Amino acid sequence: MKADNTMKKKLFCLLLSVTLLTGCRNQDDLALPFANMDGLNLSASSSEEAPDFFASDLAVIPDKLNHMSDPAITAEASLIVNNTDKKVIYANNVYERLYPASLTKLITTLVVLEKADLNDMVTISYNASHITESGAKLCGFKEGDTIKLEDLLYSFLIYSGNDAGVAIAEHVGGTIGEFAKMMNQAAKDAGAVHSNFVNPHGLHDDNHYTTAYDLYLIFHQLVTYDKFLSIINKSEYTVTYKDASGNPVTKNFLTTNRYLKGAENAPKGITVVGGKTGTTGKAGSCLILYSKDKNKKDYISLILKADSSDSLFSQMTDLLKMIK
Repeated sequence: MKADNTMKKKLFCLLLSVTLLTGCRNQDDLALPFANMDGLNLSASSSEEAPDFFASDLAVIPDKLNHMSDPAITAEASLIVNNTDKKVIYANNVYERLYPASLTKLITTLVVLEKADLNDMVTISYNASHITESGAKLCGFKEGDTIKLEDLLYSFLIYSGNDAGVAIAEHVGGTIGEFAKMMNQAAKDAGAVHSNFVNPHGLHDDNHYTTAYDLYLIFHQLVTYDKFLSIINKSEYTVTYKDASGNPVTKNFLTTNRYLKGAENAPKGITVVGGKTGTTGKAGSCLILYSKDKNKKDYISLILKADSSDSLFSQMTDLLKMIK
């Protein structure tokens, strides 16, 4: 069954790649190649069935479902999908090319879960311990520290430490550049062919971009991993590692997710399992969530480029209110 799904996704990737051959430059160019094709049994309702060549475990979002409007949802791109029934509840600008900020950490995590051994011990390099970009969130690891890869991943996802990201990339890929190649291949394998990643953390680079739909595809892949769900469900994490002299260091990292911290309340009947935040000046405020309703159906929701953190979580709550 997994082999069959892999083949379907490869076929899907091939179809998506057709748009790249024409040189995507705007939102309309970024629409899926089958988005406006006739005869594929894609209705205007959110309950359309995916065509046979499409991986049957994914939601299809044709262009006519990609321009929904709600006055409460003002972010540049937004999406909520019933992941159990593969139904689109709300979608707007999901194929627009945008900067992902720390939502980049999702594809980094997918590479780690697919390719690496979480029991590996990682030595923090000079590069990982000397990120100088203004506003970059850091765990505070020092050159020569040794830490378990699993602990780095927890710190990376829960606290969003960019130094953890560099350490992960260098350990798994050898260099940032080689790891970026792994990221882009993993994205393509997931069907996310309208993305390009050049670093593991999402600090700004003009050539580092994605789309809301690509992030949905990547996140959809990640939530099949119990380890990932366990990590994003934690409100905090305590890690103990050794410094360059072999002395133990203990740090506690708090989540950036307001729902898990109790600073934001999900609508009644909705349980937020977890997700990932991201913020840079050019990406704006971003958030992706995995949630469940009272019937245990699961949902993936996403906001890209909200104008503030408060607005981000307010809009996400409004998206979650659309769950019936």
